[in-house]
Amino acid sequence: MLDFFLTKVKGLFSSPATATQKPVVKKEAAKVTKEVVKEAVTPETDDKNRVVFSPNKPVSQPVAQPSVSKEEVDRANAQAQAILQNAKKVEADAKAKETEIFQRLASLDEKERYLIQKEKSLDQQSLDLKNKLTSVDDLYRKQLDKLEVISGLDVEKAKQLVISSTEKKMSSWVAKKIDEAREEIRQKEEEITKEVIVDNIRHGVTDYVAEYTVSTISLPDETIKGKIIGREGRNIRAFEKATGVELELDETNDIRISSFDSTRREIARISLEKLVKDGRIQPLKIEQIVAQTKGDMEKILVNEGKKICQEVGAFNLPIDLIKEIGKYKFRFSYGQNLAKHTIEATKIATGIAYELRADVNTVRLGALLHDIGKVVADQEGTHVDLGVDLLRQYKISEKVINCVAEHHEDKEFSSIESVIVYIGDAASGARPGARYEVHEEYLKRMKNIEETAKGFPGVISVAAYQAGREVVVIVEPSQVSDSEAEVLSQNIAEKLEEEAKWAGQIKVTVIRELRTSSIIAAPKINKSAVKEE
Repeated sequence: MLDFFLTKVKGLFSSPATATQKPVVKKEAAKVTKEVVKEAVTPETDDKNRVVFSPNKPVSQPVAQPSVSKEEVDRANAQAQAILQNAKKVEADAKAKETEIFQRLASLDEKERYLIQKEKSLDQQSLDLKNKLTSVDDLYRKQLDKLEVISGLDVEKAKQLVISSTEKKMSSWVAKKIDEAREEIRQKEEEITKEVIVDNIRHGVTDYVAEYTVSTISLPDETIKGKIIGREGRNIRAFEKATGVELELDETNDIRISSFDSTRREIARISLEKLVKDGRIQPLKIEQIVAQTKGDMEKILVNEGKKICQEVGAFNLPIDLIKEIGKYKFRFSYGQNLAKHTIEATKIATGIAYELRADVNTVRLGALLHDIGKVVADQEGTHVDLGVDLLRQYKISEKVINCVAEHHEDKEFSSIESVIVYIGDAASGARPGARYEVHEEYLKRMKNIEETAKGFPGVISVAAYQAGREVVVIVEPSQVSDSEAEVLSQNIAEKLEEEAKWAGQIKVTVIRELRTSSIIAAPKINKSAVKEE
């Protein structure tokens, strides 16, 4: 039995397996063998009967064989058989995995060859495509050159020809869209504009009295006139020197006080009235009265400033700024009193601000102070810049300063309040009868409007009416069609909006008139036939 077991164990070690599986099988077999031998060969009596077993060394001397039972041998055989089956199973799994690995490697090699081939194909296609694009570009340039030679037009001229043709075709469509847009705007704006603008103008308008640079005083009699002149004209010279104005006397009992400085003219008027009432007119008295009037003028300016502020509802302003506002009373712009204009513009702008839910306080102060720079007489610059600098000295809100800086569109509007102040100023200055204009400036403005409209093709003549607020344009019917006339009027209006300067709106009317006539010669009369009849 022992020999049979040893044979089986040796057979296990010598069984075929792969290089990777042999060490594992050997380890498992040796382990089992040791356990079996340990159980089977156990000393039962003493150390003399011990059997030493070594599978690697042959037995050199006969040793006493211990008795081994059949059950132990069967159990060892069963265990050895199980180890053998497990080894075979492990070997089969290893072979299967090896086969799978080889298959995967082969598949990867095949994919690699396919990708390399695909890459080469794509490179070739890219090269072919580049060559084709180059040939197409060359062909395009050759065809373009031939086309330019055949047509006699280069690319730019052809583009302009296509654009011109398209514009003519689209002119009727554009004219239709313009009419639709205008009608839509009219429907939306008409009621709201009339309700807001007109209503506020009606409540904000003030009584207008044309005032110029001359004040007139009526004298009671000729004696006073003589006293004003004085001996050898010394009194009138002293008065003019002290006040800085000019006195004009005529045959009537009226004296005209002339000066471009309204404050000086007012001081001279008050001083002259005091001298007439006093009756003692001499150089020393004149100087005293004028000095006293100048002192009183400070109070007058403050009172006038307070009246203007109360009129528009502005309060808590610095007293020095109120005094500057009081100078509005004696300042005129195109014949319009600055105080009247400011009150009117402020009321209109404030009413619009209420309707549009804008910042009413900002609009009120912006409209009240928009022309404050016009009363600054001791500095150089535009009234807008002078006004902005003056308001910054008094630390007025930046929003109000922006309204002042933008009310002549010198800068882009930064807020709706600035737009409202602009509208209020324009509505007050542009209403009929509010201002007058120098004749030369009027002609210059009218000529500028007419020359701008004449610059368009097809225009024969241009006439401006209503102080430049209406322009009539006559066009050549052979050059401008009916649909193009509509577009032409819109283009002229946009051009005038960009270049011309005016107050209010300008209406552009394009007239196209086509007249045709034919002449038919009278038939010849046969005189002989008439006589026979």
